[in-house]
Amino acid sequence: MIANALEQARLVKRGEVSAVELITAAVTQAESLNPSLNAIITPLFDQALEQAQTIKPGDTRPFAGVPFLLKDVLADYAGTRLTEGSRFLGEFVSRQDSELVARFRRAGLVVIGKTNMPEFGILGTTEPLRFGPTRNPWGRNRSPGGSSGGSAAAVAAGIVPMAHASDGGGSIRIPASCCGVFGLKPTRARNPLGPNHGDLVSGLVAEHAVTRSVRDSAALLDVTAGAALGDPYQVPSPQSPYLEEAEREPGCMRIAVSVTSPTRTTVHATCATATWDAARLCEELGHIVEQAEPRLDADRFAQAFDTVWSVGIAATVEEWCLRLGRRPVADDLEPTTWAVWDKGRAVSAPQYLLAVTALQLATRRMAAFLSEFDAWLTPTVSLPPPPLGYFNPGPDHPLRGYERDAAFCPFTPVANATGLPAMSMPLYWSGDGLPIGVHFTGRYGDEAKLFRLAGQLEEARPWRQHEPPRPPPSHVLS
Repeated sequence: MIANALEQARLVKRGEVSAVELITAAVTQAESLNPSLNAIITPLFDQALEQAQTIKPGDTRPFAGVPFLLKDVLADYAGTRLTEGSRFLGEFVSRQDSELVARFRRAGLVVIGKTNMPEFGILGTTEPLRFGPTRNPWGRNRSPGGSSGGSAAAVAAGIVPMAHASDGGGSIRIPASCCGVFGLKPTRARNPLGPNHGDLVSGLVAEHAVTRSVRDSAALLDVTAGAALGDPYQVPSPQSPYLEEAEREPGCMRIAVSVTSPTRTTVHATCATATWDAARLCEELGHIVEQAEPRLDADRFAQAFDTVWSVGIAATVEEWCLRLGRRPVADDLEPTTWAVWDKGRAVSAPQYLLAVTALQLATRRMAAFLSEFDAWLTPTVSLPPPPLGYFNPGPDHPLRGYERDAAFCPFTPVANATGLPAMSMPLYWSGDGLPIGVHFTGRYGDEAKLFRLAGQLEEARPWRQHEPPRPPPSHVLS
């Protein structure tokens, strides 16, 4: 069983294990498992081993010597390739670290590579044409979710204890659910997006990580949270370190539970069962659980989110046109990406602002709802991990997978649209051994309460005892 990140750093600090030994072990795991997973698409093994040699016993940084992976979007790492899963970017090389990557490195993390993702993070799966699909450690024919699917698969498989992830509509929490790991999306502006961005897609996008443990997620947020110079806005600072909160009793919380999709799409019975199971566990732990859901206009919310998201993708493509000094040709973009780009470019400025207004109305309704509850419990996604290829476009319907994606993840976008913190927890496994996450949305700026609840649930039902099956050493999938 792989030690979590805080445990690994403690071993390095005490001199019981060297940073070189930790990184060597992670590289060995990656070389053994990645051929069947395709989670890491840019190995940085030699560079990581060189960095590990500079880390000595007694290093007091919270994650000194701990192996780490970066999702290949937003995470500029000076001198390394950045692709965002797209053939359009070619071999683009970042010139500087993003602010978040700089904070990761100052905390002592050692980057051993970059992880796979869908082109520009559009879908809730990880099957880009450029690199091929990432496979779920729990079933090699299953999707790991997305868009942080490479990171989640690597953590679930035990290559690293945690990895960078980002989230514009559920992209931390969806793969956390599919791969059986912990994934928290922080409050809007909790982590910086600079220096290249102030915010992204009208505040939908946040960055953090997928982790093996709640405590690792909390401790990592402690070292990365806080506004950077020039950020357009910031969230109130926590009263206590998140790591302390994760170890604190939550008291009696009032939790709303619902298995009805906010956009009224169908929810698989297994995902509903997992949610009711988590509700019963919360009751057993002394919390008050009540069936309730926010009053959201389903059609208006779905349409507004789709408008803002498609415009955001169009803006991403246009930004890369400016940075690269050229426009894409037919083979540069996947059919789905091209269709969403066209869809976003067709939206007028008034339509876009009206969509933003609709999401702001949803924000007010969620704030009112959560004034009566401490958290809202739902499924994370509407289906167990689907088979690879489920989100492929149709021969004459490039948006087929995009539409399936909207039905697959109806719960997670609410937290992006409203800026609220939310987390997926691996508390349930299906009868055929697949992880099924459950989702908690918290009040604005109150990650602390979510971490308290998560720490209690992890202790009550630890998931580290679940290990995905390992393929034979020679098992390589094309």
